[in-house]
Amino acid sequence: MLQQTQVKTVLPYFNNFLRHLPNLQSLSRSSEKKVLKLWEGLGYYRRARNLLATAKILVKEHNSKLPKKIIDIKKLPGIGDYTANALLAFIHDKPTIAVDGNVKRVFSRIMNRKENKIDFTQLIASNQKNLFKPKRHSDFAEALMEFGALVCKPKKPECFKCNIKNICKYFKYGKKFKQIKKIQPKEKKYNIFCYINRTRNKIALTREQDLGFLDKFYLPPIKEATTKSKIENWNFLSNFKNSISNKKLNINLYYKFSSKIPLQTKWFSLKENNEFIPSFTKKIFKQILNIN
Repeated sequence: MLQQTQVKTVLPYFNNFLRHLPNLQSLSRSSEKKVLKLWEGLGYYRRARNLLATAKILVKEHNSKLPKKIIDIKKLPGIGDYTANALLAFIHDKPTIAVDGNVKRVFSRIMNRKENKIDFTQLIASNQKNLFKPKRHSDFAEALMEFGALVCKPKKPECFKCNIKNICKYFKYGKKFKQIKKIQPKEKKYNIFCYINRTRNKIALTREQDLGFLDKFYLPPIKEATTKSKIENWNFLSNFKNSISNKKLNINLYYKFSSKIPLQTKWFSLKENNEFIPSFTKKIFKQILNIN
């Protein structure tokens, strides 16, 4: 849940999730519909699907236990190097580090080298004896991440509070380099087309879209806007901006009334829907309902 999402946002979702699905067994027996409903509002819904799929695999194939080898953990849905190393450290107390942005920043400042000039895998492998102490691997992995978030911060690091400033070349040599700036996602323009059956108070939604986000969820037909895009016989409703995953969207919303359902779409009630509808689509519903 914490992937690309702040702790303060996650906490109420996490607590509610555990109230309904308190353990691995209950999660593995749950339906996708229930898991997605509990996840509703967090976004990045692929995480929820991967979590459910992983729970089923662990119960069925691994006797409800996490494998102890990184190669086996990475076979689980949605788990890459970062998550696999975090799980090895936190659950099995293995001498490994989950290398996120915070951890990279700590090491790059200690060495006073730019992050893209450091091979973190090689760095950790060649410093096993210096980095890891017996039976404290889990604590160390977590402490590194917290240290980077709370002390060795991206902006205004609290160097004079730092307990390792004596070995930090970034502090010693007057902060010789600037941190690498994150590349901000470019804004993309899209046109969304809402077919509305006014007499039945329904809207046509489809799963056929190639956006790469909200995969397999119902949305109104959506197309990337280009300079050649011609919008004829449609009513313009609004322009709004929205961020989903790592995408910034600039959206023009259009509508028309229709009694016939378009191809590859399905009618949905604008007020009462039994299937899971992502928050993005619900925002559109609210605007449609305001049409006079």
